[in-house]
Amino acid sequence: MTLTPSRMLALGSPLPPFRLPDAEGRETGSDDYLGQPLLVIFLCNHCPFVKHVADALAAFAREYQAKGLAVVGINSNDFQAHPDDRPERMVEEARTRGYTFPYLVDETQEVARAFQAACTPDFFLFDRDHRLAYRGQFDDSRPSKDTPVTGEDLRAAADAVLADRSPSPDQKPSMGCNIKWK
Repeated sequence: MTLTPSRMLALGSPLPPFRLPDAEGRETGSDDYLGQPLLVIFLCNHCPFVKHVADALAAFAREYQAKGLAVVGINSNDFQAHPDDRPERMVEEARTRGYTFPYLVDETQEVARAFQAACTPDFFLFDRDHRLAYRGQFDDSRPSKDTPVTGEDLRAAADAVLADRSPSPDQKPSMGCNIKWK
């Protein structure tokens, strides 16, 4: 298991436009969330770092969607080389985990490249104007640590964005498996 940090795109960067299908062909795009804070999460099914936070992430998404935060998950892994990440498996994963957000397929990997996404999970939180306000870790927990999964870093950032405040600029990179590039 190789540990890859997120690239920490510059705060204030504009939301890269995207329109992607989910595994069942329903399309979702950045323009569907105009005027709304948006969390974009690069994740996949097989990564142990994603598995470690997946249940807490699902609960976080439900809680914060109810507060007005839009959430989108994107799987950019090469699913030909990593069959556990195939779109039909994404449907199973979303159902099993209780994901209430669109879980989209970035088959060409163009969206991951536009975001400069590097790992799974990789979190990008945009404010109402779709400017990057947070890019960092869910929390300090890792599969190899006994630290509980709380989502405290992302929670603090989301609370700030929902209150129209800037999150602390002291942000720790997310850590996970590298995106499986073609």
